[in-house]
Amino acid sequence: MILTIDNISKRYGTRKALDGVSFAIEEGSIFGLLGPNGAGKTTLLRILNGIVPADSGTILFDGKPIAPNDIRQMGYLPEERGLYRKMKVGEQLLYLTQLKGLKKQEAEKRLKWWFEHFDIADWWNRKVGELSKGMQQKVQYITAVVHEPRLVILDEPFSGLDPVNALLLKKEIMQLHEKGATVILSSHSMECVEELCDHIALLDHAKVVLTGDLEQLKRESGKSLNDIFLENVTI
Repeated sequence: MILTIDNISKRYGTRKALDGVSFAIEEGSIFGLLGPNGAGKTTLLRILNGIVPADSGTILFDGKPIAPNDIRQMGYLPEERGLYRKMKVGEQLLYLTQLKGLKKQEAEKRLKWWFEHFDIADWWNRKVGELSKGMQQKVQYITAVVHEPRLVILDEPFSGLDPVNALLLKKEIMQLHEKGATVILSSHSMECVEELCDHIALLDHAKVVLTGDLEQLKRESGKSLNDIFLENVTI
């Protein structure tokens, strides 16, 4: 297992954001993290990335307690986009990529490749604030994968994308999978999760209410993922 989450809890004041959450993720899988708004998904992803600490519990990366250096082996696309609107796109990505441990020359080389790959070379000197939400989404995706992380965490990656760019991103996620990366995908799009993911964990009211192999869960229940979701959460 590349990631083992064991009895993680987190509280904000009197509110429980996570309550004894446990599951494991196999290396090379595309793992769907599901749940209604407020279930605790984003809090868990922030804990995995070292942004906020857990109150209790353990996270193992490659069987060992997760350490700061492990974060460099991760890529994170947050739900709340974190780009500086007044900075130029290329300048900002070059800075963020170097924070992941790449030397400036290598960072620039990889970024240029991604800009050509996404056919956005003319965005390099544009300010982030000039880009649409969908365009910013593409740019933020590049920051999540340019350093070729072993674990890629995508929180609502299809938000703001038109159907053409959503399809493009699905293909990119599958290519990550084919290259051996592990992907955690948090999304409200049951269609995308059903199409891409092989395992899931379903959170509701800060707890895991269901986890397992997606095809097996569908086969045993005789239901679609959407019906499984609705059956196990409180709306």
